[in-house]
Amino acid sequence: MIIKKFQGKTENEAIEAAKKEMGSALVVMNVKTVKKKGLRYIFSGPYVEVTAALEEETEKRLMARTIPAAAKPINSALYNNPNIIPEEPEKEVKKETIIEERLESLQTLLEKQLQKPGKEKNEKEIVEKEEPAEEKNDELETFLKLVHRTMVENEVDDKYACEIIDEIRRGSKPGYPFDVALANTYQKMILKFGQPECITPAATGPKVLFFVGPTGVGKTTTIAKIASKFHVMEKKRVVLLTADTYRIAAAEQLRTYANILEVPFRIVYSADEAEKALRDFKDYDYVLVDTAGHAYQNEEQRNAVREFIQSIEQLAEKEVYLVLSATTKYRDLLEIAKAYQEVSDYKLIFTKLDETDSVGNILNIKLYTGAPISYITCGQNVPDDIESVDVQKLAKSLLGGE
Repeated sequence: MIIKKFQGKTENEAIEAAKKEMGSALVVMNVKTVKKKGLRYIFSGPYVEVTAALEEETEKRLMARTIPAAAKPINSALYNNPNIIPEEPEKEVKKETIIEERLESLQTLLEKQLQKPGKEKNEKEIVEKEEPAEEKNDELETFLKLVHRTMVENEVDDKYACEIIDEIRRGSKPGYPFDVALANTYQKMILKFGQPECITPAATGPKVLFFVGPTGVGKTTTIAKIASKFHVMEKKRVVLLTADTYRIAAAEQLRTYANILEVPFRIVYSADEAEKALRDFKDYDYVLVDTAGHAYQNEEQRNAVREFIQSIEQLAEKEVYLVLSATTKYRDLLEIAKAYQEVSDYKLIFTKLDETDSVGNILNIKLYTGAPISYITCGQNVPDDIESVDVQKLAKSLLGGE
């Protein structure tokens, strides 16, 4: 794994510098604003520092052109890992890296949990199905058992928890320090979540955003939050449509939000009416469409939603967002995600994170579907209780942090 830091006047400038050197497959692991120290910089403004990572697949291709064969790694515990390439071997760098800073409190927490009684059977199975006992490092194995237990307690599927543990074990050597294994685990989980993909404008014309999902997950409220963000904060021209003609209350709720925001609202009963609406609002930036929520077993309604979405594919650029509740049972989430894969490719939005202490299902569904995660919501307040996914927070939470 390659981990490097890039600087720029803005976040976009720093990310572009990272992409230029590392390619578009990178994952942004941390973004922070930094003020240069010293009298000479007292009147200079801050800059943005981005920490980016690249998985092992691309690492081999970049090693040849970024690191000379004779270069030696920086003498730091975190960079003793052969899978991590130092940023600039010829220069002195600060020992406390971004990852170490973010994991400092997490490491203390995990060390305190080492004595916590757990599921001994599961831990024993993980240990025994790998290397011979004489080759194992006690400290590393204790840490891996703890990480597995913590992830499972946070409702990460045991299959995915074991995959992460196995990857860390394969990339480690006997005698690896605890902090290196911890940093590698944190990095690996961030890469598993992947880079969030939020809503961006269309190249030309309006971007049509369809919101699909079962009843009761908060689709309508989520649409109102996103519409508020765009219209009030970003001054974009927004239209609200609803194709949910099964529930009068849902249409009236969205109409109320539209009136408050002072944006156009329309009920569309057919694909023809949807096409007419797109022609009428062709000068707008975003058209947000609320679809009928239904049980995932209802194939007839699911097909109707698919046909409705497909009817506008030639008219405008579109994206589909599957809205799921973080409180839904894992087995049901799997069935819902599978059913809506027949409707369209989609991105994920998770709601009601304020109603659960476990976020493991977010990672589970992300890995099961391969779909990018976009937003999470954590309350009913419009537009405040929605944000783009912070994968660093999620990874830290799954490892037992706050």
